[in-house]
Amino acid sequence: MVMRFRAATLLLLLPVAASAQQPAPPRAKPVVVRSGDGVVQAVPDRAWMSVTAESRAASPRDAQRKNAEAMKPVQDRLRAAGISEDAIKTTVYDLQPDWDYSNNRRVLRGYVARNSIEVRIDNIDRVGELVDMVVAAGATGVDNIRFDLKDRERVEREALRLAVADARARASAAAAGAGLSVDRVLRIDEQGVSSPPPRPLFREAAAQAAPPIEAGQMEVRAHVTLTSLLK
Repeated sequence: MVMRFRAATLLLLLPVAASAQQPAPPRAKPVVVRSGDGVVQAVPDRAWMSVTAESRAASPRDAQRKNAEAMKPVQDRLRAAGISEDAIKTTVYDLQPDWDYSNNRRVLRGYVARNSIEVRIDNIDRVGELVDMVVAAGATGVDNIRFDLKDRERVEREALRLAVADARARASAAAAGAGLSVDRVLRIDEQGVSSPPPRPLFREAAAQAAPPIEAGQMEVRAHVTLTSLLK
């Protein structure tokens, strides 16, 4: 009876001794995740506009000829005004039949030729002047006026820097509230940089031939998420 009691006791103690030798699992270090935004206001210094010439004729050839005659003086006036060759680009050329409907029947009226060019303007103070000029030269439409920045990348980098600084400041504030501090940044996730183009502003002007157009301001915004290790 005594030997059986000792054997049972030994069997019960062995698992306890084995488990006591296992190392304790490492404690996870605390981290904080915070988002930040960076916004930079900038005045546009470059513009684009779309200029269209539309011509109608009884035959496709005549429609093309008339369209070429309408667009050539427009481009000539732009070049004479100092717009370089690389700033003028054809974006659309279209030749289509022009149909009419009479007594539930489709009747061919002729053909329509459209030629659209995109013009880059590096001096936005001249936008109104150039709009008036191309219309006087024979353009039948001017639209899609938009503004941008020549050095967009520099402004986007500044917005990104401000976004990271904002996220880090938020992380430091959150850590301080818990009695901790930021040790180092583990990860930065960029959610992108956006800059909605400003809409052109048209003002009434009594004694001005050129339409008064103002670019306003652009807002370049960056958003990031920062993961930091705490101590």
